[in-house]
Amino acid sequence: MMPVGPLMIEHRLIERMLRQLKEKSQEFDREKKVDTLFIDRAVDFIRMYADRCHHGKEEDILFRDLAKKQLKPELKKIMDELVNEHRYARNATKNLVSAKEKYGQADKTVLPDIVRLMAELAEFYPKHIEKEDKHFFLPCMGYFSKQEQADMLNEFWEFDRKLVHEKYKKIVEEFENGSENVR
Repeated sequence: MMPVGPLMIEHRLIERMLRQLKEKSQEFDREKKVDTLFIDRAVDFIRMYADRCHHGKEEDILFRDLAKKQLKPELKKIMDELVNEHRYARNATKNLVSAKEKYGQADKTVLPDIVRLMAELAEFYPKHIEKEDKHFFLPCMGYFSKQEQADMLNEFWEFDRKLVHEKYKKIVEEFENGSENVR
């Protein structure tokens, strides 16, 4: 399997979550009420799975290795766009958390912001995924030998293996440091 296979498989699960995000944003708008537990769980998914796990493998492994190659200008441009899009998603997610926290403090005026941010994320990610799947991942594999691809795939597996330990170690450290905002 090429290293991009696991990344594309991860895209399918992210797409399923995005459908839930879109449906819930419409429900929140219709009912004028927010399910903060759904947002907490969706944010955890976005931060841990879509960003830390998926974008982490892209940025920390694939993009790192591609930066060592002499990429065609159009592929380099797409890679730069993807990095900027990852930043956009992180910022939108951060803003969603902030709006959800205000909502939880009885500020119901942020409901339109919550709905908008959820809809933006649900709209943004499919275009981002399509760009990676159809215009970036496969052409980039031509820059790597079979051995480099195998090494990258092994690094992806190791990255995934360590991820759960990283998350829960961070939670314990935050408790130990007296952080009230443990996620």
